[in-house]
Amino acid sequence: MNYDCIVIGAGNAGLVSALTLQKQGKKVLVLESGKVPGGVATSFKRGVFEFEASLHELYGYGNVTNKGEIFQLFERLGISSKVNMKELDESFHVIFKDSKEEYTMPTGIDNFIQKMEEYVPGSQDAMVTFFGLCEDIKDAFLYLGEQKESFDLNDFYQKYPNFVQVAPCSVKTVLEAIQMPRKAIQILSTYWITVGSPITDLSFLHYSMMIDSYIKYKPSIPFLTSHELSLILENEFRSNGGTIKYFHKVNEIFVENNQVTGVQVGDTIYSSSHVIANLSPITVYGNMIKKESIPKEALKLNNKRTLGQKAISVYLGLNKTSSELGLTHYSYYIYNSFDSEKEMKNMDHILNGNLIATVINNGVKIASPEGTTILKLTGMFYGDEMDKNVTSENYFEFKEHIGEKFISYFEEATGIQIKEFIEEIEVATPVTYARYTGHPDGVMFGFQAKGYDNFLSRYAAYEEESFIKGLHFCGGFGSRLSGYSATYLNGEEVALKVSKEC
Repeated sequence: MNYDCIVIGAGNAGLVSALTLQKQGKKVLVLESGKVPGGVATSFKRGVFEFEASLHELYGYGNVTNKGEIFQLFERLGISSKVNMKELDESFHVIFKDSKEEYTMPTGIDNFIQKMEEYVPGSQDAMVTFFGLCEDIKDAFLYLGEQKESFDLNDFYQKYPNFVQVAPCSVKTVLEAIQMPRKAIQILSTYWITVGSPITDLSFLHYSMMIDSYIKYKPSIPFLTSHELSLILENEFRSNGGTIKYFHKVNEIFVENNQVTGVQVGDTIYSSSHVIANLSPITVYGNMIKKESIPKEALKLNNKRTLGQKAISVYLGLNKTSSELGLTHYSYYIYNSFDSEKEMKNMDHILNGNLIATVINNGVKIASPEGTTILKLTGMFYGDEMDKNVTSENYFEFKEHIGEKFISYFEEATGIQIKEFIEEIEVATPVTYARYTGHPDGVMFGFQAKGYDNFLSRYAAYEEESFIKGLHFCGGFGSRLSGYSATYLNGEEVALKVSKEC
């Protein structure tokens, strides 16, 4: 059984890679160890509630008259008309607990700038400059992605001088250089925790592209949870003749003379000179390829990188509507302080006080039965505190304790009481995410983006990091880093590279 490409893992990026290659006329096999597509892009039921497992919101989607990158990608894949998305009119609501400050930011660039000027008088010019830089960076990045063999570096420098100036810099460095007021920097930096790096270390290139997409195209969520998107991708692939085999865990990736030759599942061998792994390189190099076949450079790079943040999510089914409870926003970002460096250090502890809260029904009213609300509380952390203190004997006690603390954090920050209205509760920990994704330590967000090892350096070094010919990585550990939108785009990019080689 020979294929042009074998995709290991039917997560978001794996499905996009498989479908992209199929649209290119390639014969593709997808092997998935679980029983359903999507990885963490799924849902689960508790009582009368169906909970979205991981998606907070999708950026860069837009609509038919204002098409973002993800909308355009779904058009290329032939699924845009099959996807049912709900646009959100609010970017975020952020609460800084120590100073008791709250800010609500709208979508739309002009609206965002106007609201920032209301909160921080004198910020308008800097905000206009910021969004101008975002546009320049996006144009330059698209140009780089389309470059041919005749790419002229000097010509690029002349066309995109702003890109050259800001690309190596941190968020904090650029925002201070354009004289953005301190308070405006604090508000604009709200999304830093989703990337997992403080603004002193976070790539301005990466952050500006992300936040520009959030605000310009509005965040969106699927009406029927992220698993709807997974099923649509899978169905499109299958209906066009693609093959997905579930409960097929790959035991080994065969490599001969530094070239992929196929994979083995149980006693069955599938042949291909191209394999796309929607998995962690740590898993692939550690468990799936014979040691003597792994280049030393690959192991060195694995050891040099830092795993991204872990997450604990508390899913709550409440027996009151969001309006009855006083939950007026979709996304609540709750921080102890506006200092991202300080809060990053706090993330060494599980109970660090920072939360992202999502009120699903304020996006999709029919997300739960009439008269109820789904609220999800997510906390991010680093470190090995859980490994040191949690055992199989006290695991459920630990989950109960975390649930109580997260609920208290939310109630204290917002002044909204939810505890007495809880009908269903579930807690997902890194143990849960490890079971669904196979990621080392159950991390949610691939490798951490920081300092030299940021978005631009990974994107630029893609070819150099292809240590074994025919072996490619996509998904949260790929060159675009983690997040739903990033993994969709990365899945296509990797597939297009493979297509040229097939």
